Amino acid sequence: MANLHVMSGSGDKLDMPIIRTISIADLFTALRRGAADFWEKPSHYVLLVLIYPIVGIVLAMWMNGYYTWSLLYPLIGGFALVGPIAALPLYEVSRRREKGLETTWGEAMNVLRSPAIGSIIALGIMLLVLFTLWLTSAQALYENLFGSSPPNTFNGLLAQIFNEPGGMTLLLGGSLLGGVYALIVLCTTVIAFPLLLDRDVGAYVAVETSIRAVLRNPIPMLAWGLIVGLSVFVGSLLLFVGLAVVLPILGHATWHLYRLLVEPASHIRQAPTA
Repeated sequence: MANLHVMSGSGDKLDMPIIRTISIADLFTALRRGAADFWEKPSHYVLLVLIYPIVGIVLAMWMNGYYTWSLLYPLIGGFALVGPIAALPLYEVSRRREKGLETTWGEAMNVLRSPAIGSIIALGIMLLVLFTLWLTSAQALYENLFGSSPPNTFNGLLAQIFNEPGGMTLLLGGSLLGGVYALIVLCTTVIAFPLLLDRDVGAYVAVETSIRAVLRNPIPMLAWGLIVGLSVFVGSLLLFVGLAVVLPILGHATWHLYRLLVEPASHIRQAPTA
């Protein structure tokens, strides 16, 4: 029964949320609202995602010591892949602020006691698997082009990309490969985690609703994926420190994007289970 709850939610029937049609302008509305959530008490939220710059710096030092610079680009891209997991407390802050409730650090971490925590963990595991597959694929592409001996320095990596015959193939092929993984994550989780915090619908419905949201709004959703990817890249440029601002704003904005995309619970459509 526990496994069934994780997949299909707490009710006897599947709750299938109704998806709205949105425009590109709605994306900027979500971003403005996300920025407003962040700036209300920015010190709280910067601390919440400070782990990202710290991890980024550690990864850079690790690559410098163990000569894994070939994975720099995939690791930066990986922040966008696993970001929805780390943003869970941010969604909770936006949800509580929307309702006029207390938005302290302790209240934000109440997300760990969500009734849907099993479904959230299941989707988190899925994202971690995709992240691992992305790193493995990127490494395989590099070794196919340059062999198993990575460059010793960042400058060495740049020299390979821009001076050696396989460099452009690595850059373009790696970008295409990363785009495929990013598209999978976008389609399956763009609003899955906010939905699970708002309604205990189960992992299956959360993923299915995200896919329907993308299929109904392909251009805005692809634009949203591009905004997230570019923002994470820019935030990573200065030793990842920019992520301490970029990621919380994106996290809050994702909650508001969910609100724009999905009808309130009172409009839920019921579908019988098999």
